[in-house]
Amino acid sequence: MTIREHIRTNFFLAYPVMLSMLGQVMTGVADSVMIGQTGATPLAAASLANVIFILLLTFGIGVSYAITPLVAEADGRNDKHQVIESLRHGYVINLVSGFILVIIGFAVTPVLHILNQPADVVDLTIPYLHIILLGIFPTMVFQTFRQFGEGLHRTRMAMIIVITSNLVNIFLNYVLIYGELGFPELGLNGAGWATLIARTLMGIWMALYIYYGKSFASYRPGFLFGNYSRKLINRMLHIGIPAGIQFIFEVSAFGFSAIMMGWLGTTALAAHQIAINLATISYMTTSGLGAAATIRVGSYLGQKNVSMLRHAGFTLMGMGALLMAVWGIVFIVARYRLPALYIDNPEVIAMAGPLLIIAGLFQLSDGMQVVCIGALRGIQDVKIPSLLIFVAYWVIGLPLGYLLGFPLQLGANGIWSGLLIGLTITALAMFFRFNRLTKNLFTGKSAD
Repeated sequence: MTIREHIRTNFFLAYPVMLSMLGQVMTGVADSVMIGQTGATPLAAASLANVIFILLLTFGIGVSYAITPLVAEADGRNDKHQVIESLRHGYVINLVSGFILVIIGFAVTPVLHILNQPADVVDLTIPYLHIILLGIFPTMVFQTFRQFGEGLHRTRMAMIIVITSNLVNIFLNYVLIYGELGFPELGLNGAGWATLIARTLMGIWMALYIYYGKSFASYRPGFLFGNYSRKLINRMLHIGIPAGIQFIFEVSAFGFSAIMMGWLGTTALAAHQIAINLATISYMTTSGLGAAATIRVGSYLGQKNVSMLRHAGFTLMGMGALLMAVWGIVFIVARYRLPALYIDNPEVIAMAGPLLIIAGLFQLSDGMQVVCIGALRGIQDVKIPSLLIFVAYWVIGLPLGYLLGFPLQLGANGIWSGLLIGLTITALAMFFRFNRLTKNLFTGKSAD
């Protein structure tokens, strides 16, 4: 297969995932834009709530990622029984994980009172957080069937469902936040209810698609409960939990940076929310390429075709770097225009502009690391990458961000510079690990 053929295959596999993941994050973006019209304090409250919510949700999503490489590998060797068993076991793991994560979210809510955040922000945060936490469970249902479909190279329906649900969310935001069409004006909590309803619809629609879809008819035994294999559950947990921990290390790093921004005041926290929202949009588009890397690398792993596995992985990395370079230019050039879409507050916009310059600079690193992590997940390598991510963010990036932001008095720009350093180290570590590990596949050598 030529490079051009790899690119074409990658694109048609990745673009539905890109759009579906972008659609998922656009739920948060739509919330932020529409909440921002009600003032800086509700926007800061949404940012603070997302520190906990996104941390829990992304861990759950990471757990669900165990399904895709196992399904892709089994499909690559035409093992339909193993495909069904991966779905069946992944489904129960995700249901239990979703329930546990919701309980944890409610249990840790009191922590918000001791994080030294503005009191008026915390008062708005808690009820909003309780509403959106309930959306974790239906999201885990959606993720189960989405990851299953992706493992079989079926990526388009998830895109359609996410985009449709996002439109539902925007409409419900309009009527519930502002009290239109006879509905009560609920403000920030209205955005929470809209998001919960949209996520619930996503889970229902995706489950119905997999169950009733003609092309998935032979996989319906995957919906049956009971007679589980402890060995397969352990295998899936050994992939899913480290993948979830990877997300925790990365997302919690950005979450802790939001807490540090809160120490600088409501304006800084609102500016951070805008900049992180925009950076998340670009990240999610490249995450589609990361998902494609998991699928293609996992499939070639099942076929034991190392040459094609490496070609697919490196081609996707190049595509990710090119895409993120474009995003970086957009962020830098439009650093003041983009924040103005969120809020009409000159102080917040002025602070968000320099943050977007830093965001523009770390786009290449962000794109490279997400594709490399996806490729490593395709060969079911998740434990060492989790450790490398922890070191990059929590041992190096965040301490440097604190040093630059407070002792050296660079403020918000210093905190974000630490994130830039952490992302760059992560990208380099993941690239070299994938290169080294795939050279040794099927030779009995270890890259650890």
